[in-house]
Amino acid sequence: MLSMFPGAKKEYLTSDNNCELEYLHANFDHNLYSPDVLNGLKLSGLPNHKLQLKVGVPVMLLRNIDQRNGLCNGTRLQIVSLGDRVIEAEIISGRNIGTQAFITRIPLTPSDKKIPFKFQRRQFLIVVCFAMTINKSQGQLLSKVGLFLKDPVFTHGQLYIALSRVKSKDGLKLLILDKDGQLTNKTTNVVYKEVFTNL
Repeated sequence: MLSMFPGAKKEYLTSDNNCELEYLHANFDHNLYSPDVLNGLKLSGLPNHKLQLKVGVPVMLLRNIDQRNGLCNGTRLQIVSLGDRVIEAEIISGRNIGTQAFITRIPLTPSDKKIPFKFQRRQFLIVVCFAMTINKSQGQLLSKVGLFLKDPVFTHGQLYIALSRVKSKDGLKLLILDKDGQLTNKTTNVVYKEVFTNL
């Protein structure tokens, strides 16, 4: 998708380092967790080591940066200009549509318990966003929505959330697959009827 946008792409690499406290542990092997190893780690909620962008590309914030000004986890933006240390973008979702934002690199320490050591990654807290999960789309109002349901939704009300993101039914396209991977025009809507008792 990135290649379809005009202009040159710019690549941003992270700066990954072991936390200073790790060096104090006697059994910590510095060679085992070299910067090359840290660069290869891909974790949920953490930007990847390599970020490739072009002007005009849609991106999504991975963390809350400035809630008052609409820069929250899940906010979608469109790249306006790419500097060496700052990215300028325009908010394209939420209440602050049209607002300009300047994003800098921020150091993050992942809290994932699967990693037996602490390290710090310094990167722009954005990811290229041509598609998103239903949960990430919550609270957004869009003019066009394409919904791909490879499997039925699995949570109460999730189908409603997905379908209600679009302003009109003309802007909605659905691609639904059955158990055999064949196209179909129906899906299961999970509703827990117990929610409606005592109303």
